[in-house]
Amino acid sequence: QSILHALEKTLAELKVEVRLRTPVDAVLLAGEAAGGVRTRDGQKIHGDAVVLATGGLSYPRTGSTGDGLKMARSSGHQVVEPRPALVGLKTVESFPGRLEGLTLKNIVLTFSEGRKKVRSEVGELLFTGKGISGPLVLSWSGTVGDWLADGKKVAVDIDLKPGLSEQDLDQRLLREFKAGARSLLKNILKNLLPMRLIEVFLEGCGLDPNQKANQISQEGRRRIIRLLKHFSVEAAACEPFDQAMVTRGGVSVKDINPKTMESRLVRNLFFAGELVDVDADTGGFNLQAAFSTGYLAGESAAAQETAM
Repeated sequence: QSILHALEKTLAELKVEVRLRTPVDAVLLAGEAAGGVRTRDGQKIHGDAVVLATGGLSYPRTGSTGDGLKMARSSGHQVVEPRPALVGLKTVESFPGRLEGLTLKNIVLTFSEGRKKVRSEVGELLFTGKGISGPLVLSWSGTVGDWLADGKKVAVDIDLKPGLSEQDLDQRLLREFKAGARSLLKNILKNLLPMRLIEVFLEGCGLDPNQKANQISQEGRRRIIRLLKHFSVEAAACEPFDQAMVTRGGVSVKDINPKTMESRLVRNLFFAGELVDVDADTGGFNLQAAFSTGYLAGESAAAQETAM
């Protein structure tokens, strides 16, 4: 809200004309240069330069519905196929729906496609109605989306205890089982896992949660240890654009002069923000890219006007 207020205040101070509810459907070209825009009702608005800053496809309720991408294509620019990024993943398995709202802390994810693997830092994962989300998933969703778009199968391996080796876990389980020999397995695991996860976890192990600790065989213990280090799901798809924080893809950077944000193909036409094929990790980097490219495009467009 404070950023919006600052922008509105500056617009008012500079007496900038703002036209609301005036959709634009085309950039007016005069030869190889931009000379204004045409609105959807047929009105032509002329100018010395045009800055396209319509956003990508994420947050469509704000108006970022891909109009700028269409205008860029129609003026001859290459558009890298847009995909949702910083977004949750849908899984092949349905059990995440039973765990919806549960957050796992201090875990590590490994995303793999064939021989390709990427490993996250220690962080958090959130189960959703249809899959998984949370900071670690959001950060790597762009890469996963690329793999899925290529038709690859993507496994997501959750290390529930990254600070402990399998040998460490074996020793701990032996101590727990010895101390609570007649305790139920599901109660023993309360010291290792969130309550809501235990039932689903033991189903994955093929073990009865009501079995007593002194009845668990060595093989059963190995299954528990294995799943603690490799609690896996298969990614089926990324959540759609209306769930995505940013758009991956957009107007190719090859068609843009990075010193001015002006098109290399059409003079006096500038691009800024998420419309451009630039996306980054969470943490304000995408906002910074939007502000920086917006400032540069604006300054460059204003200089163009002065020159004319």
